[in-house]
Amino acid sequence: MLIGYARVSTSGQDLAAQRDGLAALGVDGQHVHVDHGLSGTTRARPGLREALAACRAGDVLVVTKLDRLARSLRDATDIADELTKKGVALSLGGAVYDPTDPVGRLLFNVLGMVAEFEADLIRARTREGMAIAKAAGKLRGRKPKLTPSQEKHLVQLHRTVEHTTSEIAELFGVARSTVYRAVQRAN
Repeated sequence: MLIGYARVSTSGQDLAAQRDGLAALGVDGQHVHVDHGLSGTTRARPGLREALAACRAGDVLVVTKLDRLARSLRDATDIADELTKKGVALSLGGAVYDPTDPVGRLLFNVLGMVAEFEADLIRARTREGMAIAKAAGKLRGRKPKLTPSQEKHLVQLHRTVEHTTSEIAELFGVARSTVYRAVQRAN
């Protein structure tokens, strides 16, 4: 059986091209597992976990490109090794990866290194853009959950010891950790 996997890094991106590519490679639409808004640099992806769990000996895991599966050489190799141990083949855009073939292993490692290099470039560009925005005063971080007057009132309530932290958090519509941080800042 052909099992497909597709991933996009942001929720605003579209999976249509990957779905079409998987369909062109013979993967039935109901056997496609997807991840929206998750980076390929993290291994903890529900769609990937489902795709790997769905694979049985003799099946083929199909991805349109290696960088959709993993953005680091280590993860790509770990996933390929896991599939090989289960007796599952890996198809990268129609070419089946053969871990016993030295040339196949070389090409797989080169593709994995390119995917990792691309991820490194994306991170570097992002950091550079954020540094430029910060220098221009356009990057200020997250908006505080509480206004200064709300935070002052929260700290006063906490000091009276009449309410639990959970009650105060519920009253202000924030998490307990926000209460703890506000109290810590006030001390």
